[in-house]
Amino acid sequence: MSKTCVPTGVELKDTGFGYTLSLISGKYKMIIIYWLSENKVMRHNELKRSIGTISFKTLSIMLKELETEGLIIRKEFPQIPPKVEYSLSERGLSLVPLLNMMCEWGEKNRLPALEDIQR
Repeated sequence: MSKTCVPTGVELKDTGFGYTLSLISGKYKMIIIYWLSENKVMRHNELKRSIGTISFKTLSIMLKELETEGLIIRKEFPQIPPKVEYSLSERGLSLVPLLNMMCEWGEKNRLPALEDIQR
């Protein structure tokens, strides 16, 4: 008998599945991880431009959370004006195959758009 990912009677937060969700949940965390995986190193404004729909404050909060969770590395350069670069840590890089599988699943299983159905 295989062990279930979310056993009955156990709180989601106390499972590996729940832990993973807590790290990547939210509207932008997976997108930030994706962009850093594609570009290796990015600055705050580069991430903001790439994502497009994120505010400066929200991006700052997400980056701080991802850094606290050990998924990204923040490198600050002592210069004027200040320069900060973000990259994925080894732990963050280990999430990339999961994101790729999610992308592939979405492409294969996406329901047709309403306009396509009506044609």
